Amino acid sequence: MFQLEAVSAQRLYRLIAQRIAEKIQSGEFAVGERLPPERELAELLQVSRSSVREALIALELSGYVDVRMGSGVFVIANHEQVEAQGEDSTPVPSLAQVARDIGPFELLDTRLLIEPDCAALAALHGTDTQLAHIRSVQATLTAAGSPSQHDRAFHAAVAAACGNAALEAVVMHVWDLAEASPVYQRLEQHYVDCNVWDFAAVEHDRIVSAISDRDPVRARHAMHQHLIGIIARLREDAPAVEDVLAPFRR
Repeated sequence: MFQLEAVSAQRLYRLIAQRIAEKIQSGEFAVGERLPPERELAELLQVSRSSVREALIALELSGYVDVRMGSGVFVIANHEQVEAQGEDSTPVPSLAQVARDIGPFELLDTRLLIEPDCAALAALHGTDTQLAHIRSVQATLTAAGSPSQHDRAFHAAVAAACGNAALEAVVMHVWDLAEASPVYQRLEQHYVDCNVWDFAAVEHDRIVSAISDRDPVRARHAMHQHLIGIIARLREDAPAVEDVLAPFRR
């Protein structure tokens, strides 16, 4: 049985990626071999499964592994092969550089801190025109074939209605960081599918209903539950959509 030194849960996911990369470099994980499951790696490293998931995606972006949904994570290159691919010499824009050093779940935790209050403030201070825009964006998102293209617009509409320009700017900056983060984008690519959007549709409807009713307590709670749901679905496989949505379809 291979051995991995435990790392502190407070360390960045890049340290976990480095530890796994060292095992690939040493030949303990050979090219073509499937890595142990996320849960096993998390137990061996004594870190959260979400941190392992972030690390594996970072390794995929570095060219070490291939994340194959439903099959596992496979080593596709060793250190020499990755080095041979060369580094991108193009200067990295400042926002992208910052985004590369922030973990996806750090960004989601930040949204969890600020967006529920934005929703509450939108219920209190949003104009009728702003609330109508929120409803319109949500209707467009629900009907869209690619909901992700409109998800930012929905959350931007809620932020714009909160009545605090500084808070709105913070919300949108976090979204900018997420969109500039290759790890965040790859995480969504692998784990956000039509089933996930079914969950989000129900959660968005609750947010819109609470804001339209000008109920700040419900609005805050609805946004909080939506973001908790996003984090949970990205950390673990979500339960069957029909099981979760059944109570709302009766």
